[in-house]
This record gives sequence, structure tokens and C-alpha cells, in this order.
Amino acid sequence: MRILMTEFVTHDVKRFIVEKPAGYSFVPGQASMVSINKEGLEGEERPFTFTNSTDDLVFEFVIKRYPSHNGVTDKLHQLTAGDDLIIKEPWGTITYNETGTFLAGGAGITPFIAIFRDLERKNQLHGNKLIFSNRTARDIILEQELKNMFGENLILTLTREKNPSYEYGSINEDFLKDKIDGFNRIFYICGPKPFVEDIKKILIKYGTQPDSVIFEK
Repeated sequence: MRILMTEFVTHDVKRFIVEKPAGYSFVPGQASMVSINKEGLEGEERPFTFTNSTDDLVFEFVIKRYPSHNGVTDKLHQLTAGDDLIIKEPWGTITYNETGTFLAGGAGITPFIAIFRDLERKNQLHGNKLIFSNRTARDIILEQELKNMFGENLILTLTREKNPSYEYGSINEDFLKDKIDGFNRIFYICGPKPFVEDIKKILIKYGTQPDSVIFEK
């Protein structure tokens, strides 16, 4: 499918607007294996989450660049309108069940974006809470949109920058005990694997049922 537009949303994150084939559908939170339609790159597939609403006429992907890896994300950020991507069938286990608390680390916010946009469109976002961890303020993806969506139910925390406009510190045991109303509810987690595993252990330690913790399996 052809790329229609690209633009930066942070210093190292770009959004890609891409053609959407007729009849293609996905559940908010799902991803697809994506590769670049150029010789030698077709087989270098990586998973990226759809961030557009399900009824949009195009795809949107929000992709962070990791230049030190010299890999697919670096090559993707070099693409422009007119280049082609190969997009496969949707997959994924992060789907919305009921009102809960979302915990995201860095680019781990991306599976949640389509969920939030879908809930807002249906006027069903109220009561959900988002705790979003980033290294610095300039790393926060779609900050203003998230603020507009969640209002007081948004907590932004930074781990490598002290800024009076944000919380400071990692999402650890003390942080969770201080910032959430209780552990007897649904939790959605996405981020680096250690981030997900550490938070899962904390939630279950304090009584959250394992089937109430939703993450990418």
C-alpha cells in the first residue's frame, strides 16, 4: 500500500498515513507485520500497531525511530509519500474489555491510541485512566491529544528529566500504590518487555487477578 503522507509527532517519532485496501478491518489495539516494498527489504517484517479509527479510509502508523539499531525503523523514517509498504493481516491480544487503567511506556502507547480514539468516538472513554511513562517531555507521543481525551485522568511521568509540569519517576510499586484507586480492576499494559513484566508482578502481588491484566502475549 502506498504512503500518502509522513510527518514528525516528536523528535524521533513519525506518523505515516497509508492507503487502506477495501474490506480490510481490524480491532482497535491490533497490529500488522509491515515491511518496505523495495528490493531486499520485503522480508524484513516488523510489527506496528494501527493507530487510526476503524472507520477511517486510510491507515495510520505512529513509529519511533531507533537509529542505533540501523534497522527497519531507521529505513522507514527515510521513506516519503509515494513509497510503498507491505501490510499483512491484523493480529494482537490487546483489546478493550471494560473501563480500567492503561499503563504505557514510551512507544508502548501506540496500541492504545486506536482504542482511545474509538472509545472517544463512541463517547465511552469516561472512567478510564492513563499512566504514561517517558524519559523526557520531548519524548511524549501525542501529548496534547491525550490531555484533551483524559483531562485529570492522565498522569504523565518522566524518568530522566525533572519538570514541574510532570510527575517524576518510574512506574514502580510505590508509584502505583500512590496513583491508582485500587488493584481490583482491569489493567492494560504495553511497553518494553521488562516494563510489562515488572508491572504485572506488582499488580498480581496486590491482588489483581491475572485475567484482569491485559498485555501483548
